[in-house]
Order: sequence, then structure tokens, then C-alpha cells
Amino acid sequence: MAAPAVSAPQRGLRQAVQAFAYREFRIFWSGALLSNIGTWMQNVTVPYVLYRQTGSALWVGIAAFMQFIPGVALGPVAGWMADRFDRRLVLLATQGASAVLALVMWALFAAGRATPLIIVLLVAAGGVCWGVSVATWQAFVTELVPRDALLNAITLSSAQFNGARAIGPALGGLILGPFGPSWAFLVNAISYVAVLAALLAVRPDQSQRQHSSGRVLAQFHQGLTYVRKHPGIVLAIGLVSAVGFLGSPVFQLATVLAARVFHVGAGDYGVLTGALGGGGVLGAALLGTVGSRYRRSTLVSVSFVFYGLALAGVGLSPNFGVGVVCMALAGVGFLVTVATLQTSVQMLVAETFRGRALAVYVMVFTGAYPLGALLQGWLADAIGVRATIVSAAALVLLVGVLLVLRPRLARHLDEHTHRAKLLLVPDPVAAA
Repeated sequence: MAAPAVSAPQRGLRQAVQAFAYREFRIFWSGALLSNIGTWMQNVTVPYVLYRQTGSALWVGIAAFMQFIPGVALGPVAGWMADRFDRRLVLLATQGASAVLALVMWALFAAGRATPLIIVLLVAAGGVCWGVSVATWQAFVTELVPRDALLNAITLSSAQFNGARAIGPALGGLILGPFGPSWAFLVNAISYVAVLAALLAVRPDQSQRQHSSGRVLAQFHQGLTYVRKHPGIVLAIGLVSAVGFLGSPVFQLATVLAARVFHVGAGDYGVLTGALGGGGVLGAALLGTVGSRYRRSTLVSVSFVFYGLALAGVGLSPNFGVGVVCMALAGVGFLVTVATLQTSVQMLVAETFRGRALAVYVMVFTGAYPLGALLQGWLADAIGVRATIVSAAALVLLVGVLLVLRPRLARHLDEHTHRAKLLLVPDPVAAA
């Protein structure tokens, strides 16, 4: 994993793309971007189709619930696999299975046999693949870059994810109108070739791996015990659960917002959801450029307030154009918040427990999101989509205001385990 030695702190754009100096990271990042574009085309197509078939926001919430709840149920297995097995092989197996499921979805839509129940069941099967692999995916990044580039690698990975979330829905919206849903599913299936090829091409550095042994539940219990002893990790998990439960369901509700409030078609719906990812790209660029100048506790506190205000703007938007802008701003707030929280966990956790600690983190986040989507889907039918989004935004804003007024609450996010080995630039927390 050789790269040019860094002799002095990097600033500006060079600092923002530091991790691209490493071949393995570049290859994996590129393959993941192409694959995730296809995934987000499917993610935007599923709620669109379900809402058109049923006219119910609750069905949209059920699909989100079934997509992500396996991540909660399979959390112990996911953490155990991430710490015990070759992470590249785990990802090859799960990404291959996901590609097969996407092909099945395409075939059923092309044959006209995709009922709401079948769609939800296939989404749930895809959720199983994702739930098994998500902790491995998060931990795999640490094998592609050295530890001093980890923060930047996480930020760039977030940018990749949100870039796909911007491009995928926009392409999905363009395809849905003239070609129909089956093409979106076919493109998603083909897109898995990119990440599978990338995984075959990279040679991760496993010299720091200490493979765990023992039974699944015993290993997971050790991970839980480790997490409970680190207040910074516990705090990050608590805050990301608020993001998942209150803020993230706005993506699923976008199809309801487009149909009931803005009265726009498939193309504009793709623009609306794509704005969320586009904002995430801007947030990643901002975080990569100036994020190292501020404490993580400060970044999280301010971004929570910003995120809450942006979500409120989405719910109160008087027209489609304002709604798109507010969605983009919400994407900025989401990215800065979640990427900073994930970075805090990655910095705090010891390598031996990385997979299991990340599994706990992901379990809570992915459990909060489908529960929030289910509740907010029901509320959107009961009290209206605007009132639902604004109510959730008010609670996000309340958390942010509390963090700003009580900065000591978030101070544990500024800690990390191996301070001397982590940063080649001055630590803004230590220098304060």
C-alpha cells in the first residue's frame, strides 16, 4: 500500500482527496460509485412503483422497513463475520447475491408479475444481503488506506455514496417515464459488475488484522461490552439513531411529497430525491476541506441544527423549486452529521473490535430508519406529509439546539484511541 510520503500538512483540495493517493482505495471507490448509482436507481424506483400501485404512503414505509430491518436482526452475525473472515470474500459473496436479486426483480417487472407483496419480499431479501455485509463494508476501508488517511477515506466514501444518491435517482427519474421500472432494475443488476470487478482487483492490507474466534453471540456480547465502556461511541450511536428515526425517512416520503404536494411526474421526482444526494456531495467537499479545523463535537452540533432547519424547509416549501433547494441543504446537513459520527466511531475503536463495534452502530442506525419510515409513512396518511416532515424536523432541531447550548454533552466525540498515530496534521482538539 505504498504512497508518497507526506512531509507536511496538506491543505485545501489536496487534503480533501488525500486517500486517492492509494491504489486500492481508488479502485474500490470507483467500483462502489458505479454500483451504488444502480442501487439508488432501484431505491428511487421501488417507492415510486409502490405508491403508484397502492396510493398508500404506508406501503412505502413498509418497504423501507423491510429493506433495513434485517440489518438489525443480523447485526451480531455481521459483526462476527467482519472480524473473523476475509472481508473481501464476504463482500464478493454478498454483492454477487444482490446482483442476482436485482435480475429477479427485473425479470418479474418485465413479465408484469411484480405485485406489491413480491416487491417487498425481494426488497427484504436484498436487505438480508446488505445486513450481513454492511459492517464488513465499513471495516474494509481500513484495509485500503493507512490509519493517518482514514478520516479522509471515510469522508470520500461518504461523498461516493452521496454522489451515487444524487446521480442514481436523477437517472431513475429519466428512465421511469419513457422506459418503465424494469429498466431501472436491469441497470442496477448490471452495475454490480463494477464493484465485483473492483473487489477482484484490490489487494487489501490485512497485516493489522487480528481475526477473532468464538461463537457469534459470545463475540457480539464482547463487542457490546466494549462499546458500553466508550462514552464517545455510545454518544455517536445515540445521535445517529436520531438521524435515522427522524431525518432519514424524508427520502421515502419524497414520492408522496412529489405526488400530493408538488404534483410533479417521475422526472421531477428524480430531481427531488437526487437533490438530497447532491447536497451530500457538497457536504463531503465541505467536510473534507475544512473539517479537520474544528472539533468533531462542534461539527455535529452545528450540523444537527442545520439539518433540522433544512428538513423544516422541505416540509414548508411553497413550491417544487424551493423544495429541491431545501432537499439539497438537508443532504449537506445529513452528510456532515453522519460522516462525522462515523469518523468518531472509527477513530475510537480498536482494530480487534472494529467489525463488532461498527455492527452495533449500524444496527442502531438501520433499526431507527425503518421504524421512522414506517411511523412517518403512517403519519403522512393520517395528518399529511407536510406536517409529518415538519414535526420530525422540529425534533432534529431540538437535539441540535441542546448540543449547542450544552457543548460538554458532545465532548466525548473529540476523543480517539491512538492519538499519536492518527493524524499528520495538528490535532485541533489538543491545540485548543
